[in-house]
Amino acid sequence: MPSAEEDAMSRTLIHPVGCWALTALLALSLALTAGCSSKAGKARYATPATGSNCFAKAVPTTGEGGLAWGDTLSIARHKSMNNCMRYASRSGGTPRTCQVVMAKCKN
Repeated sequence: MPSAEEDAMSRTLIHPVGCWALTALLALSLALTAGCSSKAGKARYATPATGSNCFAKAVPTTGEGGLAWGDTLSIARHKSMNNCMRYASRSGGTPRTCQVVMAKCKN
């Protein structure tokens, strides 16, 4: 069994080493965090430069309708009619009764 003097001596030797290791670990983690935080964020997907200005909504008498965007009103109407027919037939509606109920262009 170690004497009281040996026990006190081992405590004084372990304490500075423990503090040094803890300080080094803290400094390393701060350095890594600072290095990562300076990087600029990048988009993970391509974003379109401009969106379509026109939209149209077509609905059947029963079933789900379709909303679509396009560069012109005619493109938006055409796409919404196609979507309406597809969704109406999938939802048990009447695709032949699809009509465009709204069509607008943004400024």
